Amino acid sequence: MLRKQILLFAVVGVAGFVVDAGVVQLLVREFAVNPYAARIVSFLAAATTTWSFNRRYTFAGHSSGSRRAELLRYLAAMVLGFGLNYGTYAACLVFWPLVHQWPAIGVAAGSVAGAIVNFVMSKYWIFRVPAKRVH
Repeated sequence: MLRKQILLFAVVGVAGFVVDAGVVQLLVREFAVNPYAARIVSFLAAATTTWSFNRRYTFAGHSSGSRRAELLRYLAAMVLGFGLNYGTYAACLVFWPLVHQWPAIGVAAGSVAGAIVNFVMSKYWIFRVPAKRVH
C-alpha cells in the first residue's frame, strides 16, 4: 500500500510540476510577470491540481469532511513543502542566472526539495485513515 501511494504521489507530483512550471514559464516569459510573484500563482495552480488527483487516486477512500475544508488543510500543509520549494527556487534565481530565462529549472529543483515533506503531510494529516472508534 505504501509503495503504491509513493508511486502515485510521484506521478501526481509530475503532473503538478507540469502545471507549476508551465504557469510560471508562461507568466514570466509571455507576460513579463516578476518571477517571484509568478511562482506564487503557479504554486496555487499546481497545489490545487495535485490535491484533486491525490484525493481521487493516491489516497482514495482516505478522505473525510468537506472538500473545501480538505483543500484548505491541504494548501496549509503544502506551505511547509512550499517553503523548502520556494527557498530552493529563490536560491536558484540568485545563484544561477540561467533560471531568470528558464524559471522551470528552479521549479524542478524546488519540487524535489519539497516532495518528501508534502508526502508525509498528505499521508499522515490530510488523507489519514480515520481511527476506528471503540464504543
